[in-house]
Amino acid sequence: WELLRHLEIFEVSVWPDQALVKLGQSLMINCSTTCPDPGPSGIETYLKKTQVDKGPQWKEFLLEDVTENSVLQCFFSCAGIQKDTSLDITVYQPPEQVILELQPAWVAMDEAFTVKCHVPSVAPLENLTLTLLQGNQELHRKDFMNLAVASQRAEITINVKAQREDDRCNFSCRAELDLSSHGGGLFHSSSAIKVLRIFEFSQSPQIWVSSLLEIGMAEAVSCELARVFPAREVMFHMFLGDQELSLFVSWKGDTAWANATVRAMETGDQELSCLVSLGPMEQKTREPVHVYSFPPPILEIEELYPLAGTDINVTCLGHVLTSPSPTLRLKGAPDLPAPGEPAWLLLTTREEDNGRNFSCEASLEVQGQRLSKTTAVQLHVLYKPRLEESDCPGNQTWVKGTEQLLACVPKGNPTPTLVCTWNGVIFNFEVPRKATQNHTGTYCCTASNQLGSVSKDIAVIVRGLDEGISSTIFVIIIVALGVGVITIALYLNYRPCKIERRKLPYRQKEKNKEEESQFAVQQAEKCNAHNC
Repeated sequence: WELLRHLEIFEVSVWPDQALVKLGQSLMINCSTTCPDPGPSGIETYLKKTQVDKGPQWKEFLLEDVTENSVLQCFFSCAGIQKDTSLDITVYQPPEQVILELQPAWVAMDEAFTVKCHVPSVAPLENLTLTLLQGNQELHRKDFMNLAVASQRAEITINVKAQREDDRCNFSCRAELDLSSHGGGLFHSSSAIKVLRIFEFSQSPQIWVSSLLEIGMAEAVSCELARVFPAREVMFHMFLGDQELSLFVSWKGDTAWANATVRAMETGDQELSCLVSLGPMEQKTREPVHVYSFPPPILEIEELYPLAGTDINVTCLGHVLTSPSPTLRLKGAPDLPAPGEPAWLLLTTREEDNGRNFSCEASLEVQGQRLSKTTAVQLHVLYKPRLEESDCPGNQTWVKGTEQLLACVPKGNPTPTLVCTWNGVIFNFEVPRKATQNHTGTYCCTASNQLGSVSKDIAVIVRGLDEGISSTIFVIIIVALGVGVITIALYLNYRPCKIERRKLPYRQKEKNKEEESQFAVQQAEKCNAHNC
């Protein structure tokens, strides 16, 4: 009976008591009993099994390619009595791949965007936690403990309204698989970082260009886009027809613009276009332009350096590449020519014409706009040197002891050279010198250019300072006395007429005015006769 009692209380056990196996891996199972002389024994499972070892009271099995959770039964019989024990096998798969999606990657400001994270393969799902992060800030956390297994997917999705400060923010997703309840550890993995782009693109670009472009001439053009964010990332492309322009892009605040220089090489109607893009957005603006040809008019002077007294023709012509023919105007010409006809002027040159500017103005109407261009030429008249009294006085007075220069400026074209001699020695007239009595004398000055020369004697008198003052005072006294004598004479002659006129009746005033005028004329003639 004692033996039977021990047989009834025998035990069956399995190792490990918690089975956690990675997906697709193998698991070693040991099934044992306390029965001293066990009968039939083994394990029951639908997994692929192989007995690898055994002893009197145990057996060891290898389970291969474990791919899903299962329950294994280990049994032993002892004296006809069978007992078994079960083992829960849990298959796990770490979150090796975590995928984050931003939809869309570029979001218009104040619009909603979607942040989605999913793990394609992970088990067991009830031990998984997904966390969405913006930078280091947690946006949302989700676990899967309370969901029905059949409906579970390892993903999390949220919608967020885009704000300007979200631009260039980093988004990521962290997955954690906690197997501590199954006797395992903590597995975690993170997604690649995604960068969100926020933009504002609410207006169309604007082109700034003249409606008229002159062929071959550089013209500044620009394309501007306002209320755009981020302005510094706006891309510009500008074209004149098929010709792409080289751009210089700038930005300030929420405005971006591109400047370019355009040079049209064909006449006629063309199109200037501006293509602007930012992220997924792009807009194109077009502006028509007209290219015209209008070279400056031609101003022809028969001889630019004529001698004084020469007859020359001055002609104003339109350029052959100007179409239609322009209207011409020559400054100084007496009449305006007919449209398309040249303007001309016949001129007999004088010394006064030296340095005279002639201008030829052409005007042309293009697309309803009146355009004008002017060509100017300066005439140079050649003439012999002259020493005029106004610029080179023949008599000059110097004050003794003062700084003095010989005053003599010649006229002529080409500009004459001036040489002055004194007592047969060349005198440097350009250097000031202190006047002495020795400087009194006659100086001979000669002006020369390619057309000839002219000479003049200049008499210089050096006087003392007191002599100069006495002479000045004497002249002032003589002039004052002369003015006084004339004033008294006129007064004495005029006074009787004035007294007599006061006594006349009012009706004779007009007659007396005429008589007074005649009397004044007579007095003036009498005064002139006596040299008063």
